[in-house]
Amino acid sequence: MFDKILVANRGEIALRVIRAAREMGIKSVAVHSTADADAMHVRMADESVCIGPPSGTESYLSIPAIIAACEVTGAQAIHPGYGFLSENAGFVQIVEDHGITFIGPRAEHIRVMGDKITAKDTMKKLGVPCVPGSDGGVPTLEAAQKLGAEMGYPVIIKATAGGGGRGMKVAQTVKDMENAFYSARSEAKAAFGNDEVYIEKYLTTPRHIEIQVFGDGKGKAVHLGERDCSLQRRHQKVFEEAPGPCITEEERARIGKICADAVAAINYAGAGTIEFLYEQGEFYFIEMNTRLQVEHPVTEAIFGVDLVREQIRVAEGLPLSFEQEDLQINGHAIEVRINAETVPGFAPRPGKITAFHAPGGLGVRMDSALYDGYSIPPYYDSLIGKLIVHGRDRREALARLDRALGELIVDGVENTTPLFEMLLGEEDIITGNYNIHWLEHWLEETFPKA
Repeated sequence: MFDKILVANRGEIALRVIRAAREMGIKSVAVHSTADADAMHVRMADESVCIGPPSGTESYLSIPAIIAACEVTGAQAIHPGYGFLSENAGFVQIVEDHGITFIGPRAEHIRVMGDKITAKDTMKKLGVPCVPGSDGGVPTLEAAQKLGAEMGYPVIIKATAGGGGRGMKVAQTVKDMENAFYSARSEAKAAFGNDEVYIEKYLTTPRHIEIQVFGDGKGKAVHLGERDCSLQRRHQKVFEEAPGPCITEEERARIGKICADAVAAINYAGAGTIEFLYEQGEFYFIEMNTRLQVEHPVTEAIFGVDLVREQIRVAEGLPLSFEQEDLQINGHAIEVRINAETVPGFAPRPGKITAFHAPGGLGVRMDSALYDGYSIPPYYDSLIGKLIVHGRDRREALARLDRALGELIVDGVENTTPLFEMLLGEEDIITGNYNIHWLEHWLEETFPKA
């Protein structure tokens, strides 16, 4: 058993890990930039270490500073949370080289899944269904145009090192290809330092369905059903639910087993999410995230498991604490992401919180690092909280979400709470009849001048 772990992150996810560690009797170390000296994760941890100035590059992304913090405090393991260094294979290797345990998958698996082309090729070999597309990178416009003609339009151009919607452009017709191809390459170069792109068939009305998997690193793995993350803006998720409103028990069992078998075959360790586009009963692999997801609480709610606790256990070399047959879905859960942003412009709005009240009651969970008087720094992601509700069925979960949003108070900064209050009045949201394009179209219709 670890005596002490370091949390290489900030905000609500750092708090989430600290809480799990405390319940397990493990001491925690928080790292922070100078801008986060008064942050809640620093207050809640057993120890804290300042690792640099406000810039993420000089603090939360500084590998030497994080390793030094481990050595100074005697932390035996590092939990990366999500974002920052959570999917950096080089970081994982350095951590291991220093005799520190990384609470997550091995560097080789992060490396393979971090490159979209290699990941797709690997998944194909493991029997996971994939979107039709190029076999590798597409080096020239001429090659892209040839592929577009062969597959038929529309097609989507994606950065091989991409993520978060960056380096991703759609060509609806052959006339769009030149601009989309060069725009995707330019954006990929700026965001990832790598302008290689690949091309896939663009599905017109898919849903975004992801399967939560968990492996013990020794050839055993399970799946914890799916999450529907189709409500997105610019490829960024804003509303997630589990189980998916459109997925049947038979489909869940089929794709879940395929995913669990795939990660078991490569001896994958810890939490992972295999993401798909889903259309007309078919699943098409798009990527695998080798970390804990922002939306993991909805899975925890319907299965009654602590995924962070399980991550720590597996990192310690312990077996999974549950079998596949133990994992039975109980009810329905929904998460909405509360961002310090304007609506509808979605411009970041850092500032001082003058009043904060988290909603409560049966089936309500608020994951946030906010408190009265806290000043949201302008240097990081605008996510300031996640509101999660759980009900006996989807109808009850929606009613509970409506009630909880009415209780939530975040004064002092504009935030996205009004967006979700509006969405809950839409028939398509109430019935679950939406796809990955629905929110963008709704925003255009609702705020035509935004």
